[in-house]
Amino acid sequence: MRHAVQARPLDGSVVGVEEWGALPEDQEGELVDGRIEEEEVPSYLHEVVVAWLIWTLRSWLVRHRGLIAGSDAKFATRPGCGRKPDISVYLPGGATPPARGVISVPPDIAVEVVSPTPRDAQRDRVEKLADYAAFGVRWYWIVDPQLRTFELLELGADGRYVHALAAAAGRRTDIPGCPGLVVDLDDLWAEADALENPSTATGPG
Repeated sequence: MRHAVQARPLDGSVVGVEEWGALPEDQEGELVDGRIEEEEVPSYLHEVVVAWLIWTLRSWLVRHRGLIAGSDAKFATRPGCGRKPDISVYLPGGATPPARGVISVPPDIAVEVVSPTPRDAQRDRVEKLADYAAFGVRWYWIVDPQLRTFELLELGADGRYVHALAAAAGRRTDIPGCPGLVVDLDDLWAEADALENPSTATGPG
């Protein structure tokens, strides 16, 4: 995810979810307890992983008429709090979000790609986990390019997440909630390795 530099209110006051949603597109940030958390530009590795996941998910979704969006979609996860997951997915046959404005309909899947700082890990694994659970996001994916891990959490009847899948490698065909979807972790990490260690990458032919 894009990580925060500091938290501050706009013009010195607490910001409501609708006001946050109405901010110009070039005003970045998530809303946490009424205050905007500014964002830094994510690393190229982060964006490569996000792009790979979007391509993989969309290639599956397009056959089923589901919806997928990137990191600028704004979700009103709870009073005074608005989040922008790296990827959000609405599975076929379920509710759909409005075309514009702050979204109050929880996606079926929220995906966060973890950046390498302890603060980012805390936000994705603790703070956002709690927010997405309160919002009612059924599946929460946490992808960590540094640890090379893929975790899939499912929201239980008690409103808490439990691990439904944890993997580090392999061609996964057992993705809960997504029959027929294949997530080839070996291919994903090979792409990440080629970026981080270009001398080891092999060219065409």
